Amino acid sequence: MKKTWWKEAVIYQIYPRSFKDTNGDGIGDLNGVIEKLDYLVELGIDIIWICPMYKSPNIDNGYDISDYQDIMEVMGTMADFDRLLAEVHARGMKLVIDLVLNHTSDEHPWFIESRSSKKNAKRDWYVWRDEPTNWESIFSGPAWAFDERTRQYYLHLYAQKQPDVNWENPELRRALYDMTNWWLDKGIDGFRIDAISHIKKDYTDMPNPEGRDYVPAWGKMTDVEGVLDFLVELRDETFAKYDVMTVGEANGVTTDELEEWIGEENGVMNMLFQFETWYLRKLDEPCGVNIDALRDVLTRWQEAAEGIAWNALYVENHDRSRIVSTWGDDHVYWRESATSIAFMYFFMQGTPFIYQGQEIGMTNAPFNDIILYDDVKTLNLYRYKKAEGMDHDAIMEMIKMSSRDHSRTPMQWHGSSYAGFSTAQPWLNLNPNYTWLNVEAQLPDPLSVLNIYKRMIALRKENEVLIYGTYKLFETPYSCVYAYTREDETAKMLVVSNHKDDPLKWTAPDGATLLLDNYGSEDANKLRPFEARLYQLRK
Repeated sequence: MKKTWWKEAVIYQIYPRSFKDTNGDGIGDLNGVIEKLDYLVELGIDIIWICPMYKSPNIDNGYDISDYQDIMEVMGTMADFDRLLAEVHARGMKLVIDLVLNHTSDEHPWFIESRSSKKNAKRDWYVWRDEPTNWESIFSGPAWAFDERTRQYYLHLYAQKQPDVNWENPELRRALYDMTNWWLDKGIDGFRIDAISHIKKDYTDMPNPEGRDYVPAWGKMTDVEGVLDFLVELRDETFAKYDVMTVGEANGVTTDELEEWIGEENGVMNMLFQFETWYLRKLDEPCGVNIDALRDVLTRWQEAAEGIAWNALYVENHDRSRIVSTWGDDHVYWRESATSIAFMYFFMQGTPFIYQGQEIGMTNAPFNDIILYDDVKTLNLYRYKKAEGMDHDAIMEMIKMSSRDHSRTPMQWHGSSYAGFSTAQPWLNLNPNYTWLNVEAQLPDPLSVLNIYKRMIALRKENEVLIYGTYKLFETPYSCVYAYTREDETAKMLVVSNHKDDPLKWTAPDGATLLLDNYGSEDANKLRPFEARLYQLRK
């Protein structure tokens, strides 16, 4: 197993719109990220991944890009970005940015040209058809929009104002590579590559036995045969020329494909985010999450990658609802379940990602009215489900569980007005629990979620076995306990996390030394509700 800087790092994802506002407009900005860099240093972070700050009309909060080489006005300027990059590097950290290659904004000059005429030189830079397929957009509704001027349909897998670029066109690909290299030449340290498994499509209808208006088309627009040819070219024309880290958002990619996608020798990127755990929600599961299913998925990814590839470890990001509300108990055992989930994923083999607010256990917001939501995906879901006749209350239950807005409420720095995020009303309402759930309140408490994360990060840095050691499931008699070992030639660790709100009988293995416990002390005879432990075992 090759040793690299990005394998040994801990990565912190920033959603800049919601991180810190410095100019009082209620919207986070690049200077706000700079202001909080020392907080990230103290947490133990090595790499910052910052979500899109490119120029954008902001239909999808920056993932609809109108200029890849400029900064969104509310975020700051390119000079602000250059200062951010310099300040990150001055603190010994690295900076990774989002690379959005599947689509642009419909306000991008490329698309403005493309839609101006069927004869325009950039017409084929986007996907145009006389007749649409029957695909459903990932953001609900049809995946094709009719253009009145040229009397054709263009493809948008996401929002209508996010037209897909046509990767079959070599000139388009060249323009994307040139843009990518422009950022790499600026000195950034890598990319999180957005929606990258969608860039190759099979433009045929989906089977539709139920006669639906639009049909989910994952098999036609996700990991389609030929996508790797594009990605090999992308790698060779860009990333391979620099010492950078790449992680792909790769919905649909399976463990059978790891060597081709992220293999140490010939992979097209370094890591990828798997999607198999996304749909394991709380519902009526006795453990808050189906631990048997979670164990099967994560173990399969761990074992498949061993010796040939490297996992990206994550439980939250800007597209997921808060994990303590999804898999844990965000009421009675909020602190315990937030940290039990943390132990469970953080110590596996791979590079751990922490999403802003996760390190203090931020929860889903109790927004009961659709007017409180901002996310285009959420609002489209409400509109289309309503049109299909679904009951308002049923739709709201879906939204309250899974809306992306839950992860986008402003960062909760302290308990005073606007949670220390801004001096003005934020662009998205704060979660009301900011008055007690915030960074400032957790700093002095050694057992706070924040300080448990700090200790976990430190232990990972202090123990190489927790980075490169082999993962192996550790059998227990309890379906709600997730336990595994990490082992190398010199050391062996055991991670145990209880995901049930009941105590369980427990005896540690002979010779085990407790290194960390989310209760602060060990009860030798039981695991308490949502208790998690890290032991050093005798070799």
